[in-house]
Amino acid sequence: MNSMLKLGLAATLIALPQMGLTQEATAEAVPSFDEIGPYIMTTLLFCMAGFLVFFMAAGFAMLEGGLVRSKNVTMQMTKNIVLYSFATIMYWLVGFNLMYPGDGWLVAGWVGPFFAMTELDPVGVAAADAALDYASIGSDFFFQLVFVAATASIVSGALAERIKLWPFLVFVIVLTGFMYPISGSWQWGGGWLSEAGFSDFAGSTVVHSVGGWAALAGAIILGPRLGKYGKDGKVTPMPGSNLALATLGTFILWLGWFGFNGGSQLAMGTVGDVSDVSRIFANTNMAAAAGSIAALILTQVLYKKPDLTMVLNGALAGLVSITAEPLAPSLFGALWIGAVGGVIVVLAVPMLDKFKIDDGVGAIPVHLLAGIWGTLAVVFYGEASLGTQLLGIFAYGAFTFTVSIVIWLIIKGTMGLRVDQETEINGLDMAEMGMEAYPEFSKS
Repeated sequence: MNSMLKLGLAATLIALPQMGLTQEATAEAVPSFDEIGPYIMTTLLFCMAGFLVFFMAAGFAMLEGGLVRSKNVTMQMTKNIVLYSFATIMYWLVGFNLMYPGDGWLVAGWVGPFFAMTELDPVGVAAADAALDYASIGSDFFFQLVFVAATASIVSGALAERIKLWPFLVFVIVLTGFMYPISGSWQWGGGWLSEAGFSDFAGSTVVHSVGGWAALAGAIILGPRLGKYGKDGKVTPMPGSNLALATLGTFILWLGWFGFNGGSQLAMGTVGDVSDVSRIFANTNMAAAAGSIAALILTQVLYKKPDLTMVLNGALAGLVSITAEPLAPSLFGALWIGAVGGVIVVLAVPMLDKFKIDDGVGAIPVHLLAGIWGTLAVVFYGEASLGTQLLGIFAYGAFTFTVSIVIWLIIKGTMGLRVDQETEINGLDMAEMGMEAYPEFSKS
C-alpha cells in the first residue's frame, strides 16, 4: 500500500511541471482584454448604432404616412418596408464590397468590384482570425446597410402620392446596389475624394444629399401632384392625414440619429472614443433642438402662426446639418449650425413651389439643401478647406443627379412612372395596393 502511495506521489510530482507548462501555454494563447477589447466594443457600437438607424426606417414610414393624404398611406407604408428589404439584398449582393473595395478597386479610387458578395466571419471565429483592429464583418455590414436604406427612404417621401410602386422599386434597386455604393466609395471607401481631403463625418452629403439629389431628379421627371399648382401660380395646400403620426416619426428619426452620428465614430475601444461618442450625442441633440426652434420662430414671424410641419422638418434639417461634423463643434456651434438648417427649410419650401417642384414631405429642403449647408459648415470647425468641400458637393451632385435623371427617364420610357389621373384622384391605395390604411373612414 505504501509503495503504491509513493508511486502516486512520484507520478504527481513528475506531472506538475508539465501541467504548469500546459496552463502557461494556454494562458499565453488566450489574448488579453487589451487586445480584444477594442474589437468587442467597436462591434458592440456598430450593432447598437445599427439598430438605432434601422429604427429610422419606422421614423420615415410614420413621417411619410402622416404627411400624405389618407388615400395614399398604404402605398407609403409598402414602399418603406419593401425598399428596406431590397436595400438589404442589394447591399449584400453588390453594394458593400463596391463601396469598401479595399485593394480590389476596378478603377482605383473611383469604382470598386461588381458582384462581390459579402461574406461574414465564420461561426465562432477565433481571435487570431478576427480583425482585432476594427470590428466584425457582420456588424460593419449591418451598420453600413442601414445608411443606404435611409437614402432610399428620402426618395420615397419626395415622390409620394403619384408614383407607381414597381417603377419606384426598380430605381431603389439601382440606387442601393450601385449608385450610392459607387459615390460612397469616393469618400468612405478611401476613394479619390477622401484622398483630396473632403470631409463628411456621418453623411450630410454621402447619405442625405445623395438621397436629396435623387429625389429632386425624380420630382422633376415625375411632375407635381394634380391640382398642386394653379395656372395663376397659386399653390394649393394638401394637408397630411395625421400630424400626430408625423410627429411620432420625427421623434423616432431624432432618436435614430444618435446611432447615425454616434456610430460613425467607428471606434469605442478607448476612453477618448467613448467620450467622443457622448460628445456627438450631445451635439446631435442640440442641432435638432435648434433647428425646430428656428423653424418655429420663423414661421411665426412670416405667417403669424407657427407651422407644425415646418417645426418637424426644422428639427430634421438641424440633424442633417450637424451630420457632416458632429464631433468638433461646441454645443453652441451645434446650436447655430442646426438653427441655420431650420431656417433653410422654412425658406426653401416656398422657393421649390415657385419652380413647381412638388415635394410632398419636404425631403428636398431637409436632406439636400440642409445637407449642402452641413457639408459647408465643416470648414468652421473641421480641417477641410472650403474648396475641397465644394468639390465634394459638386461631385456628388453631378453624379447622382445626372445618373438619376437617366434612370428615371429609362423607367418612364419602359415601365411608365406615374399613375393615371383617375388613380391619383381616387388614391393609390386601392388602385395600386387593393386596400386602404383607414377603411373605416372610407366614403364608401
